[in-house]
Amino acid sequence: MSDIKFGTDGWRGRIAEDYTFANVRRCAQGFAAWLSSEGHDGKAVVVGHDKRFLGEHFAAAVAEVLAGNGFHVHLTDGATPTPVISFSAPALGAVGAVNVTASHNPPEDNGFKVRDAGGGAIDPEGLKAIEARIPAAGDAAAIRRTPLREALKSGAVEYFNPKPAYLTHLAGLIDVQPIKDAGLKVVVDNMWGNGAGWLTEILGGGKTEIIEVHAERNPIFPEMSRPEPIPPNVDAGLAVGKQVGADCVCILDGDADRCGFGDENGDFVDQLRVYGLLAYYLLEVRGERGTIVKTLSTTSMLDKLGKIYGVPVVNTGVGFKYVAPAMVEHDALIGGEESGGYAFRGHVPERDGILANLYLLDFLVRTGKKPTELLRILFDTVGEHFYGRIDTRLTGDEMKQAAKAKLDSIDITGKTLGGIPIIELVTIDGYKFVMEDGGWLLVRFSGTEPLIRVYTETTHGDLVDDILADGQRLAGIG
Repeated sequence: MSDIKFGTDGWRGRIAEDYTFANVRRCAQGFAAWLSSEGHDGKAVVVGHDKRFLGEHFAAAVAEVLAGNGFHVHLTDGATPTPVISFSAPALGAVGAVNVTASHNPPEDNGFKVRDAGGGAIDPEGLKAIEARIPAAGDAAAIRRTPLREALKSGAVEYFNPKPAYLTHLAGLIDVQPIKDAGLKVVVDNMWGNGAGWLTEILGGGKTEIIEVHAERNPIFPEMSRPEPIPPNVDAGLAVGKQVGADCVCILDGDADRCGFGDENGDFVDQLRVYGLLAYYLLEVRGERGTIVKTLSTTSMLDKLGKIYGVPVVNTGVGFKYVAPAMVEHDALIGGEESGGYAFRGHVPERDGILANLYLLDFLVRTGKKPTELLRILFDTVGEHFYGRIDTRLTGDEMKQAAKAKLDSIDITGKTLGGIPIIELVTIDGYKFVMEDGGWLLVRFSGTEPLIRVYTETTHGDLVDDILADGQRLAGIG
């Protein structure tokens, strides 16, 4: 068995501790072997990276192994947003993609994210099959590799610029000219990541002013603990928005696949409310119809919107390895998760923070409303919802097993959360406690980090902290 374990999107590890060049090459060999087993020998594969420490060099190592296994590698010519790398797979007729990124993880980490021919996350069975083909540590003979200089000379690896094709495709999804002409003042917090410059290029040249912050490459991510688009990591960017009197703050996480958003007062709009706004925008403002795909950790507002507009709502496990296949199966209008990742029909079944922010800006322009006014419209439609989450770092496997044993033994009879009776326990992915009033609490072990997460959504704003505290006690960590 491999000592490298694939989680939600692939593998992530601590740089120089377990995320080493040797282990990255092992992952690349496992991916190459899986592609071969699927009948894709000799086909094209896209490889890209983010702005983390040594990202371009790890990506080159991946390209060398794929070339050594007979694949034709399209290697991005610089740090590139994850959704652009994903889009490039079908755009170039590739059979898959590898992205060297740890997304929102702390600066000490890096990752190996894999995508299929459609640009979407590979399903759980596919991830297991890749993991099973990773050579054992120290088995250097199992890794086929062509040095980059030689591969570039032979054409087995070629650098390419993915931006033009992606921007052309984006123009078919949204007309940005009204946004450019609107005269908005927009702060964009790039979180030191791959999204820097993209919204300025897309929206520049008009009356709308784009003010970018955290736009340089800085792998230690100053002013935040990690490039995850939630407080307190976004506080510095929101403060700039408030200081300059911005109409809103658009936030992109480290690899630009996730979206964060701030209102005209410089206040954060949580990711569940953003999902509600995006779904309402597509259904009401654009008049589109189609299935909504949501993970069980995201908002119940979507279920209410589904009933109002007569569209199906499909619930999945947490992660785009579940969301992407469901979107393809149902030709979904929108798919998303609690972490701020949203995907859209007509695009790749992949989170895209760039497109999500453009849709939010289009929502402002089409309605002439401020973000707080749009939230009020949403709440007038589905009721006001409140959200909270607490992450607790696991000190080791013993702590994880103790929490799991406690959760597995729970009898919900007579149990309450924040004083509200629990009526159902759903264990599709983690432990989701459904309350009598329709609210919920989820306790789940992260698939990307050694964390146990406790989340809740409720219509009782004054009970969020109490519900979370009760949830921690259920897991034995409170």
